[in-house]
Amino acid sequence: MSDRTKDRLLYALKSRGPHTAAVLAKHLGVTAVAVRQHLDALLDADLVEFVDLKGTVGRPRRTWQISEAGNRKFPDNHSGVLVDLLGNIKELYGDEGLQHLIDARAAQSRKSYVTAMKEAKSLPEKLECLAEQRSEEGYMAEVIEDEDGSFLLAENHCSICAAARSCQHFCRSELELFQDVLGKDVQVERVEHILNGDRRCVYRVSAN
Repeated sequence: MSDRTKDRLLYALKSRGPHTAAVLAKHLGVTAVAVRQHLDALLDADLVEFVDLKGTVGRPRRTWQISEAGNRKFPDNHSGVLVDLLGNIKELYGDEGLQHLIDARAAQSRKSYVTAMKEAKSLPEKLECLAEQRSEEGYMAEVIEDEDGSFLLAENHCSICAAARSCQHFCRSELELFQDVLGKDVQVERVEHILNGDRRCVYRVSAN
């Protein structure tokens, strides 16, 4: 298996969450034996980890997931520089100056998202446009239709995670931004949050 397949394995674990080697093999179109060999190599590099889940019968089921070191393989938009800049802005201009910066970023994003959605008529079409834009920004976004008829906008990676940890105004701004661009006739609620320890950020979008 090539380094490209290693990258695909990490990407699959990042975007799809924990899975067994058999499921990963099926997704990648290779043998389970080959995937296990590659997972062992990634384990030696501390890029993945596993949990053995006990079932009612048989051997425990080994489930693989990406590690913290593996997560760092995905870009965080020059996190160190960004955090330092936020600290400098707050020191120079205070909380009000920092909020102005976040508001300006949100306004720029709003313009971009509205432009991308201009041909979209239905809520699913709008969400697909939004997910495409967010993926281009590094959030690995996807739209999932839930069983109750609502939709989930799932972001499997946060490209500004370090900045969001140092200033959670970013997270609040993004929630308000999604609500704004999707319209008043829908409700947007964050149901999973990376900063709360979840694997990804997920927004439930439903019609009012």
